[in-house]
Amino acid sequence: MQNYLIIIEKSKNGFGAYAPDVEGCVAVGKTVEETMKNMQEALEFHIQSLIKDGLPVPEAVTQSAYAKVG
Repeated sequence: MQNYLIIIEKSKNGFGAYAPDVEGCVAVGKTVEETMKNMQEALEFHIQSLIKDGLPVPEAVTQSAYAKVG
């Protein structure tokens, strides 16, 4: 089991999310909570599909940090 970093961004109609380590895996939702749930499901489906197709599963390597400014 790996812990993938998920980036959530505000959009005009709600929120969008992606995992930098898992190319092409994205999700949207009306709330942050809905977007997180949808992204969790998208990641699980994406990883299961990679395994089923005999493709490598991306390693979770991206990290995050906050920079205090001002």
